[in-house]
Amino acid sequence: MAKASPLRIKTIGEFHKLRGLPAPEHPLISLVDYAQTKRSPGEGTSGLVFDFYLVSVKRGMAGRMSYGQQEYDFDGNHNERVMFFMSPGQLLKLDAATHDPGKRSGWMLLIHPDFLWNTSLAKNIGRYEYFDYKVNEALFLFEKEEAVLRSIVENIRQEYQGNIDSFSQSIMVSQIETLLNYSERFYQRQFITRKKSSHQVLEQMESLLDAYFDTDTVSEKGLPAVHDIADQLHVSVSYLGSLLKSLTGMNTQQHIHEKLIQKAKEKLSTTRLSVGEIAYELGFEHSQSFSKLFKNKTSMSPLEFRNSFN
Repeated sequence: MAKASPLRIKTIGEFHKLRGLPAPEHPLISLVDYAQTKRSPGEGTSGLVFDFYLVSVKRGMAGRMSYGQQEYDFDGNHNERVMFFMSPGQLLKLDAATHDPGKRSGWMLLIHPDFLWNTSLAKNIGRYEYFDYKVNEALFLFEKEEAVLRSIVENIRQEYQGNIDSFSQSIMVSQIETLLNYSERFYQRQFITRKKSSHQVLEQMESLLDAYFDTDTVSEKGLPAVHDIADQLHVSVSYLGSLLKSLTGMNTQQHIHEKLIQKAKEKLSTTRLSVGEIAYELGFEHSQSFSKLFKNKTSMSPLEFRNSFN
């Protein structure tokens, strides 16, 4: 039996109709109250794909949500405020319990890309990496943080419900950008307040890299790819990069290179292997590429580093 295709929602108006809501007051932007939404019987279990941005805060969620290839279970804690982000083209699945109006509340801001057309945010929205995070990397908000975000989205609502004029779009886009900047701040806070789990991810990555470089894998396959490391840690590439940047100031690729240089230094100082042999063992096809990277990271050539021990 063929697997059902996800339901694609192209416009905000289509989403309103799917959820049993009145037609949106603006065709390209809308703030939705979760308590007013209904699950469509035609929605099925194949999930939804939106052609617009979605920013949401949910309280008291219960059930399972599938986002991309990951799942997340919510326990229905009414004090838990979960925020997540979706960009156009991403797949979202929710089970029936997640849609029960008696078990959750919150809001959802829908923004069609056309609304951002010809604005600086249209060019810069890609820098907000949390749009690529998986749902198990959701942002858990404090009450005060949610209040800040709620006031911003209410400003957006009031603006599009008022008399649209030549200032309306720029004002709303400015409010959206403020919302995204606060969200970025709160994510950075979460990396700190959830330091234990964050450091566990860092420790797991270090163990993965040690195992990779201590076997023949690196000479056979070359340097590990960032997406492979993220997959093994069960996090998204963007989330891993942001977490590492917050904890160490380096992104994932830089960590891979640091581990490489560490292993190279060990081999240069404790073995008689030639630079070419070491380069091969560390996954380089050409020793020149290895030497160039080594000097870039240490300000010394491999031979200069080895001679410093003599």
